[in-house]
Amino acid sequence: MAFDGSYGRRDSSFTQSYRCYPASFIEKPHLENGDKIIMPPSALDRLAFLHIEYPMLFELSNPSAGRVTHCGVLEFVADEGLIYLPYWMMENMLLQEGDIVQVKNASLSKGTFVKLQPHTKDFLDISNPKAVLETTLRSFSCLTTGDTIMVAYNNKKFYIDVVETKPSSAVSIIETDCEVDFAPPLDYKEPEKPSVRTPVKKPRMEEEVEDEPANKTPKFNPFTGPGRRLDGKPSTATDETDKPSSSASAQPKESETPSSSSKAPRYCGKLVFGSNADPAPKSTPKATEKVKSEEPPVKSEEPKFKAFTGKKYTLKS
Repeated sequence: MAFDGSYGRRDSSFTQSYRCYPASFIEKPHLENGDKIIMPPSALDRLAFLHIEYPMLFELSNPSAGRVTHCGVLEFVADEGLIYLPYWMMENMLLQEGDIVQVKNASLSKGTFVKLQPHTKDFLDISNPKAVLETTLRSFSCLTTGDTIMVAYNNKKFYIDVVETKPSSAVSIIETDCEVDFAPPLDYKEPEKPSVRTPVKKPRMEEEVEDEPANKTPKFNPFTGPGRRLDGKPSTATDETDKPSSSASAQPKESETPSSSSKAPRYCGKLVFGSNADPAPKSTPKATEKVKSEEPPVKSEEPKFKAFTGKKYTLKS
């Protein structure tokens, strides 16, 4: 029993120092699946005398390392002056076997929010990590921000950091509805985003050249090509390359013999009504009128067309 010397009143808090050992020393491996410790019987007498209410929660501190955590109690069967802790809790407190740890009773508010962060992404590969976590946390009585808890599942140990707790840095999770959120695992790497290639703007001339074949469609142009006269004479609208061929066709063939009644030569592709008839161009159809309209004016030296000229013939004997 502790007394306050300055005021002469009895202290109502439980504060005691013990030597700590892992739970494996007393063959209680199930302690590793929670946050509860084993204390000596004298601690129960002291707590009952102080009227400490259940659930009994304690603050463990390691003064030499400056580490603080919180836990519950499972049994009061340890040897006097000793307490037994889960090994993962001793690792958080940086405690070795036989080190001194200070134990003090604590009153914690019920937690409303907890944020956890697994060390590896293997924990998220479990078929139902939420159910596994709920089952494991039933063996816990409180959580402290900055602690690392251990979750055993399928012969594997998964370590999870307590990143945040609300409404305080240490909360009780006994008979409470607490929202749990997960942070990305410590070994998680975001997938690399594919590099977006910026389209290179082509010069305006290249775009026009590429678009030209698609936009170029053949259009109908009437009355195209070289013009041909019906009287055999060369057309003035023909190309220069066609002039020799057209003039050659207009000349009379040397192999042809002149008619017995007239010495005037006959031209190929031309109809003669008399032996001495002058060659005259025949009226062109309407289809060639447009072509002639585009031709340059005919030279004035050419004789004009005169109808019904030349010698006359009769069918009477």
